[in-house]
Amino acid sequence: MTAYTSVLGGERHRFDSLARLLAAASPERSGDRLAGLAAASARQRVAARWALAEVPLTTFLTEPLIPYESDDVTRLILDTHDAVAFAPVAGLTVGEFREWLLAADGPALTAVAPGLTPEMVAAVSKLMGNADLVAVARKVRVVTAFRSTIGLPGRLATRLQPNHPTDDPAGVAAALLDGLLLGSGDAVIGINPATDSPKAVRDLLDLLDGVIQRYGIPTQSCVLCHVTTSVDLMDRGAPVDLVFQSIAGTQAANASFGVTLGLLDEAYEAALKLERGTVGRNVMYFETGQGSALSADAHHGVDQQTVEARAYAVARRYDPLLVNTVVGFIGPEYLYDGREILRAALEDHFCGKLLGLPMGLDICYTNHADADDDDIATMLTMLGVAGASFVICTPGGDDIMLNYQSASYHDALYLREVLGLRPAPEFEAWLSSMGLLDDAGGIREVEAHALTEIAGRELAA
Repeated sequence: MTAYTSVLGGERHRFDSLARLLAAASPERSGDRLAGLAAASARQRVAARWALAEVPLTTFLTEPLIPYESDDVTRLILDTHDAVAFAPVAGLTVGEFREWLLAADGPALTAVAPGLTPEMVAAVSKLMGNADLVAVARKVRVVTAFRSTIGLPGRLATRLQPNHPTDDPAGVAAALLDGLLLGSGDAVIGINPATDSPKAVRDLLDLLDGVIQRYGIPTQSCVLCHVTTSVDLMDRGAPVDLVFQSIAGTQAANASFGVTLGLLDEAYEAALKLERGTVGRNVMYFETGQGSALSADAHHGVDQQTVEARAYAVARRYDPLLVNTVVGFIGPEYLYDGREILRAALEDHFCGKLLGLPMGLDICYTNHADADDDDIATMLTMLGVAGASFVICTPGGDDIMLNYQSASYHDALYLREVLGLRPAPEFEAWLSSMGLLDDAGGIREVEAHALTEIAGRELAA
């Protein structure tokens, strides 16, 4: 195992492994402190970054952080590495790679993506400021499609999240109507069910599919149940558009979710066979979050941001429609305050985009975190500038089932207005056909009454 050293201000710093070097170079966050991996001081953190800048990118191909023999995510990363795509940056160090990224254009970044490993992009992110992460990520465009097209320039999609504590159909329908009237839902209408009961999930799928089909809404639905439930329901003929699963960056962490790569393979093939998409065939929806591997005691001594980036290798295998980092949801034990949550959001978005993924975010915090709605606004604005494919939206920014704070439907309207962004093109055309857009392309609230009356009659029926 290679040791790495750096001399700073006459003091020599030694890092016994590549994993320890990456952890010490990470911006400060509570999760790495909890794991005993954080730098002991700001001086040590700077020394680690000096040493990391000199590490050749090829080192990450020869020194896996988690052994190849014991971790299927490591095997996936190394076995699928594209040496041809990697060639333009193969001779660079991590520090030189940072300069290359800042100078490269969008097509060059897209072309190199299959040659990058999660560890490479995690490493370079540790040398970059927040503005660097925004500047590079906004140059990358990842376009996916099912019934709507996500990730096009000048567009911002939203997940409409009409959760309810008891999965009550009337409560779900009310939140769903609220979101549609405010132009939300073009990325997905996605419900976190209160239970993983197949019957409850099937009822919600039927409700969402009925609304989508009755009103011809060019979007996709998803009930965020376990992948095994989705496979069973697809076998029973349920209207499954997207298959959801939470994933992580190690085999052991995925096992804690009750999932394997083989199981994801099965679900992916089953969803493709349904052929429910109209403008594309991206059928998977993944969620991730810094700290998930540590909370499962499955991080193998690797810092939480690097483990998070490794989850994106799992996602990349399945060409997903959406990848969502639920950045502040796990809690202040892993990301303590608004500053740490913002940094993690920018890192995750940057790393996912560099690896070729359609990255979106649940810009959120739990009620016991040191954060507030101003932090939501700051994160939302910065991620909009950075080119996020989509954001999560909840009624009033308050999820009454999961009990956490997120962006609201109105927040998405704010972001679209100030940055000149529009919904997915198919969804925008539907909004216009329903009389919900004004001449400037904004939401016409006065026209909402007709749709409200129609939906009320349908709900009563």
